[in-house]
Amino acid sequence: MSTIATAATLAPQRTTSPGRRLHVVAEPLPRRRPRLAYGIIAVLGAVGIAIAQMSLSILTTQSSYEMSALTQQQRELDWQAQILYDEVAGLSSPQYLAANATALGMVIEESPNYLRLSDGKILGVSEAAEGRASVNALGRASVPNALLAETPLVTDPGATMAGDADGAATPGAGPTDTPPPLTDGLPTPSTH
Repeated sequence: MSTIATAATLAPQRTTSPGRRLHVVAEPLPRRRPRLAYGIIAVLGAVGIAIAQMSLSILTTQSSYEMSALTQQQRELDWQAQILYDEVAGLSSPQYLAANATALGMVIEESPNYLRLSDGKILGVSEAAEGRASVNALGRASVPNALLAETPLVTDPGATMAGDADGAATPGAGPTDTPPPLTDGLPTPSTH
């Protein structure tokens, strides 16, 4: 019995009622409403981000239009610079310079003279050129320069390399005994 008595003393005693008791739970606390300030800040932040994105988009678009306009302006300026370069090239051509020299009364001497700058001595025949120049820049045999077709000469604003404003040839333009220009190619004998 000793084992049974020891087991009975060690075993818990059973009670008819359970060890847990039910009790009434307190009423839950009411939920807090979100604070209005946090909501307003969130909405204003979203609106601010949207406005910033739209502003950046507008600025980017505006700058691309400005770049396009500046590119177009650069093309036009390049085109005008090319036109001015062509005009300067035409005005500095030997044909235009010779035509102006002839219009001013200058003639080309067959035997050239030189001026030595160190002592001012003239080398060569030191007499004035007489008569007409052997080179005629305005004659019919010269090749017309399209860049100078309407450019006036220095002495007469109405005269151009092509002739007077009336269409007449420039006086003193040179001999007219040159053959007519070939317009249909080289002359060839007619054969079978």
